[in-house]
Amino acid sequence: MLTITNADLNNPTHATDLVHMLNMYALDPMGGNEALSDYAQANLIKELKQRNTVRAILAYVDDQAAGFAICIEGFSTFACKPLLNIHDFAVHPDFRGQGVAQGMMQHLSTLSRELGYCKMTLEVLEGNTRAQNLYRAEGFAPYELNPEFGGAIIMQKKIVTD
Repeated sequence: MLTITNADLNNPTHATDLVHMLNMYALDPMGGNEALSDYAQANLIKELKQRNTVRAILAYVDDQAAGFAICIEGFSTFACKPLLNIHDFAVHPDFRGQGVAQGMMQHLSTLSRELGYCKMTLEVLEGNTRAQNLYRAEGFAPYELNPEFGGAIIMQKKIVTD
Protein backbone atom coordinates (compact mmCIF):
# COMPACT_ATOMS: atom_id res chain seq x y z
CA MET A 1 0.00 0.00 0.00
CA LEU A 2 1.29 3.47 -0.98
CA THR A 3 1.38 6.11 1.75
CA ILE A 4 2.64 9.63 1.20
CA THR A 5 3.33 11.86 4.16
CA ASN A 6 4.71 15.29 4.87
CA ALA A 7 8.10 14.59 6.40
CA ASP A 8 8.55 15.56 10.03
CA LEU A 9 12.24 16.37 10.34
CA ASN A 10 11.99 15.91 14.12
CA ASN A 11 10.89 12.31 13.59
CA PRO A 12 14.07 10.15 13.60
CA THR A 13 12.59 7.66 11.12
CA HIS A 14 11.62 10.39 8.67
CA ALA A 15 15.01 12.08 9.05
CA THR A 16 16.91 8.84 8.46
CA ASP A 17 14.71 7.87 5.51
CA LEU A 18 15.07 11.31 3.90
CA VAL A 19 18.88 11.26 4.07
CA HIS A 20 18.95 7.66 2.84
CA MET A 21 16.65 8.42 -0.09
CA LEU A 22 18.58 11.57 -1.06
CA ASN A 23 21.82 9.58 -1.03
CA MET A 24 20.17 6.91 -3.20
CA TYR A 25 19.21 9.66 -5.65
CA ALA A 26 22.73 11.12 -5.60
CA LEU A 27 24.15 7.67 -6.47
CA ASP A 28 21.74 7.32 -9.42
CA PRO A 29 22.96 8.38 -12.89
CA MET A 30 20.29 11.13 -12.90
CA GLY A 31 21.62 12.38 -9.56
CA GLY A 32 25.28 12.50 -10.60
CA ASN A 33 26.51 8.98 -9.70
CA GLU A 34 28.21 10.19 -6.55
CA ALA A 35 27.26 9.67 -2.91
CA LEU A 36 26.48 12.63 -0.70
CA SER A 37 29.50 13.88 1.19
CA ASP A 38 29.93 12.77 4.78
CA TYR A 39 29.25 16.40 5.74
CA ALA A 40 25.94 16.49 3.83
CA GLN A 41 24.80 13.17 5.29
CA ALA A 42 25.66 14.27 8.83
CA ASN A 43 24.23 17.79 8.60
CA LEU A 44 21.36 17.74 6.10
CA ILE A 45 18.51 17.42 8.58
CA LYS A 46 19.95 20.06 10.93
CA GLU A 47 20.37 22.48 8.01
CA LEU A 48 16.90 21.79 6.57
CA LYS A 49 15.34 22.40 10.01
CA GLN A 50 16.87 25.89 10.03
CA ARG A 51 14.98 26.84 6.87
CA ASN A 52 11.29 27.42 7.45
CA THR A 53 10.59 27.47 3.69
CA VAL A 54 11.59 23.83 3.17
CA ARG A 55 8.92 21.18 2.71
CA ALA A 56 9.69 17.49 2.28
CA ILE A 57 7.53 14.48 1.60
CA LEU A 58 8.19 10.77 1.85
CA ALA A 59 6.46 7.95 0.01
CA TYR A 60 6.24 4.53 1.62
CA VAL A 61 5.16 1.25 0.08
CA ASP A 62 4.22 -1.18 2.84
CA ASP A 63 6.21 0.91 5.34
CA GLN A 64 9.38 0.86 3.19
CA ALA A 65 10.77 4.20 1.97
CA ALA A 66 10.04 4.32 -1.77
CA GLY A 67 10.33 7.97 -2.81
CA PHE A 68 10.86 11.51 -1.60
CA ALA A 69 10.75 15.15 -2.59
CA ILE A 70 12.50 18.11 -1.02
CA CYS A 71 10.86 21.39 -1.97
CA ILE A 72 11.64 25.01 -1.23
CA GLU A 73 9.12 27.81 -1.14
CA GLY A 74 9.91 30.65 -3.52
CA PHE A 75 8.04 33.77 -4.53
CA SER A 76 6.62 34.84 -7.87
CA THR A 77 7.05 38.59 -8.17
CA PHE A 78 4.79 38.72 -11.24
CA ALA A 79 1.94 36.93 -9.43
CA CYS A 80 2.90 38.40 -6.03
CA LYS A 81 2.32 34.97 -4.47
CA PRO A 82 4.42 32.12 -3.10
CA LEU A 83 5.41 29.15 -5.26
CA LEU A 84 6.76 25.69 -4.57
CA ASN A 85 10.04 24.66 -6.20
CA ILE A 86 10.54 20.91 -6.31
CA HIS A 87 14.28 20.79 -5.72
CA ASP A 88 14.83 17.02 -5.36
CA PHE A 89 12.38 14.36 -6.50
CA ALA A 90 13.10 10.65 -6.88
CA VAL A 91 11.66 7.19 -6.55
CA HIS A 92 13.81 4.26 -5.41
CA PRO A 93 14.60 1.96 -8.39
CA ASP A 94 12.82 -0.96 -6.68
CA PHE A 95 9.54 0.99 -6.75
CA ARG A 96 9.63 2.67 -10.15
CA GLY A 97 6.67 2.01 -12.44
CA GLN A 98 4.29 1.44 -9.50
CA GLY A 99 2.61 4.87 -9.38
CA VAL A 100 4.77 6.26 -6.57
CA ALA A 101 5.88 9.34 -8.54
CA GLN A 102 2.32 10.13 -9.63
CA GLY A 103 1.13 9.84 -6.04
CA MET A 104 3.89 12.16 -4.85
CA MET A 105 3.06 14.71 -7.56
CA GLN A 106 -0.62 14.64 -6.63
CA HIS A 107 0.30 15.10 -2.96
CA LEU A 108 2.48 18.11 -3.83
CA SER A 109 -0.28 19.60 -5.99
CA THR A 110 -2.78 19.29 -3.13
CA LEU A 111 -0.27 20.76 -0.67
CA SER A 112 0.38 23.66 -3.06
CA ARG A 113 -3.32 24.45 -3.34
CA GLU A 114 -3.78 24.24 0.44
CA LEU A 115 -0.87 26.62 1.07
CA GLY A 116 -1.92 29.12 -1.60
CA TYR A 117 1.01 28.64 -3.96
CA CYS A 118 0.46 30.06 -7.44
CA LYS A 119 2.57 27.41 -9.18
CA MET A 120 5.08 24.62 -8.79
CA THR A 121 8.45 24.68 -10.53
CA LEU A 122 11.19 22.12 -11.07
CA GLU A 123 14.17 21.40 -13.25
CA VAL A 124 14.87 18.18 -15.11
CA LEU A 125 17.79 16.91 -17.14
CA GLU A 126 17.31 16.94 -20.92
CA GLY A 127 18.10 13.23 -21.10
CA ASN A 128 15.65 12.22 -18.36
CA THR A 129 12.72 11.62 -20.69
CA ARG A 130 10.95 9.33 -18.23
CA ALA A 131 10.75 12.13 -15.67
CA GLN A 132 9.81 14.66 -18.34
CA ASN A 133 6.91 12.44 -19.42
CA LEU A 134 5.68 12.23 -15.82
CA TYR A 135 5.94 16.00 -15.34
CA ARG A 136 4.10 16.72 -18.59
CA ALA A 137 1.37 14.25 -17.63
CA GLU A 138 1.02 16.12 -14.33
CA GLY A 139 0.60 19.48 -16.13
CA PHE A 140 4.14 20.85 -16.17
CA ALA A 141 5.43 22.59 -19.30
CA PRO A 142 8.67 24.33 -20.27
CA TYR A 143 8.79 27.88 -18.97
CA GLU A 144 8.59 30.80 -21.36
CA LEU A 145 7.14 34.29 -21.17
CA ASN A 146 7.06 34.94 -24.90
CA PRO A 147 7.53 32.24 -27.56
CA GLU A 148 9.56 34.74 -29.59
CA PHE A 149 12.32 34.58 -26.98
CA GLY A 150 12.17 30.84 -26.28
CA GLY A 151 12.19 28.88 -23.08
CA ALA A 152 14.09 29.57 -19.89
CA ILE A 153 17.52 28.00 -19.42
CA ILE A 154 18.62 26.81 -15.98
CA MET A 155 22.12 28.09 -15.18
CA GLN A 156 24.32 27.89 -12.12
CA LYS A 157 27.48 29.43 -10.73
CA LYS A 158 29.15 27.49 -7.95
CA ILE A 159 30.52 29.61 -5.14
CA VAL A 160 33.78 28.37 -3.71
CA THR A 161 34.23 29.00 -0.01
CA ASP A 162 37.17 28.33 2.24
